[in-house]
Amino acid sequence: MALKTKVKEYREKAGLKQSELAELVHARRETIVHLESGRYNPSLRLAMEIAKVFQATVEELFEFTDE
Repeated sequence: MALKTKVKEYREKAGLKQSELAELVHARRETIVHLESGRYNPSLRLAMEIAKVFQATVEELFEFTDE
């Protein structure tokens, strides 16, 4: 299973830089970079914090696929 994320799409739509999103969710910019590239699975807490920033659900931002 692979994690598919729409974080980059939502972040760009909101006009945020990776560093700005990282600051809002109390994470490192590198964490956001790895998350957007699919190399990092976020904790439930981080996923919920990111969803809160974008006023979206965790399910809208993250999806597991059979890749």
